Amino acid sequence: MEAAGQTPAAIAGFLDAVARVRRGERGFLPESSIAPVVSLPRLEDLRSDAADGDDDALLRQLVVFKLNGGLGTGMGLDGPKSLVPVREGATFLDFILRQLGHLRRRTGADVPAFCLMNSAATVRQTRDFLSRIPGLGDPSSLDFIQSAVPKLDPATLQPVSWPADPELEWCPPGHGDFYPSLFSCGLLDRLLARGIRYAFVSNSDNLGATVDLDLLRHVARGGFPFLMEVAERTAADRKGGHLARSLDGGRLLLRESAQCPKDDEAAFQDIARHRFFNTNNLWIRLEAVRDALVAQGGTLRLPLITNLKTVDPRDAASPRVIQLESAMGAAIGEFEGATAVVVPRSRFAPVKATTDLLALRSDAYRVTADDRLVLIDDRAGQPPVVDLDGEHYKLLSDFETCFPNGVPSLRECESLRVRGRVRFEAGVSCRGRVEILAGAEGSGSGVVSAGVYHDQTVVL
Repeated sequence: MEAAGQTPAAIAGFLDAVARVRRGERGFLPESSIAPVVSLPRLEDLRSDAADGDDDALLRQLVVFKLNGGLGTGMGLDGPKSLVPVREGATFLDFILRQLGHLRRRTGADVPAFCLMNSAATVRQTRDFLSRIPGLGDPSSLDFIQSAVPKLDPATLQPVSWPADPELEWCPPGHGDFYPSLFSCGLLDRLLARGIRYAFVSNSDNLGATVDLDLLRHVARGGFPFLMEVAERTAADRKGGHLARSLDGGRLLLRESAQCPKDDEAAFQDIARHRFFNTNNLWIRLEAVRDALVAQGGTLRLPLITNLKTVDPRDAASPRVIQLESAMGAAIGEFEGATAVVVPRSRFAPVKATTDLLALRSDAYRVTADDRLVLIDDRAGQPPVVDLDGEHYKLLSDFETCFPNGVPSLRECESLRVRGRVRFEAGVSCRGRVEILAGAEGSGSGVVSAGVYHDQTVVL
């Protein structure tokens, strides 16, 4: 790590994580150690019809961060996921910059500040993209680079060797690395010196996550060091991280699926018991983060997440490795007075797989006047549940060939399940619950012709 230029804080944090694993820690949060969160304030209760004269002043004290370190390897990509086209050729990053433009036209200046957290794997292509956009300035001034840590052999906990592609011996330590990397590169201190006090952080693949002035006012007036946006869990969110309270002290905490013991999976996925999930839209007071980092030697000792993966994420037959990670949202348990607010589903529309991309490209979502992608009102906050055959749709290149003329209409679709290699013609509309099978067992291929499919199973 020293030879690769990693900071002392990053090295110390990684060695501490390895030592914790050697002691038997796996970062588990059993159901017996937590309590459900029963109620929280809601964004609609914070809404104000009257314009606030301090809004522009608050925007001048804000920095907007987007987490941009992901390659989208789950979709077979070898470049930044944020450069995948979403609508009419516009990428995630195009939409993000349009959203920023709306705010800056309001303030009449280059505020709020804007910055990406890139990884070593995304920085070059992202900067190349930004360099082609007029008026942004030097792309290298618009990002900082998160640290990298070795992938570990599960048996020995030693760094793996992979001569076929040595870059694959490394991985980002999760987006919990946001805090020490922001501090180590000096950007945190530079922002504070400019009078920037607040940060809004979200994922670059979530185009519903824009600056909300009611939330910014709430953070500023309430003096909260940390605020997490959460949403009501639905059937589509059963496996995502949820909010809970520690039985030891009652602080809010985040439990990810990798932190759930197998015996507690039923309780973890009980959306009536654990009602709120982390959107990873976070609001933080920079002074509070700076003080916590200084007190802990430049890092935050966040709950450990041990992910078992393959050294080559695109090759399931490559050796198994452990990736030691932490979640950015887990910092909610680090700050006295941290809080959470329930937000509408419109603020959460991430793309983790081609199933999400299909829904986002469909007419179940619309583009708002300020360039957010949100569920249409008729959906009442419920996204369509899309289940595509992983063998034929997991990779973006295969996915695109199955929808050469655009995706089907899903505005009235409750669920769509597809098995086999199916090509969709233009003019397909799915309503209610639709299942499409290429062959009786979904093992063949076929074409879905234009038309309306309503509450039915179609065998091609």
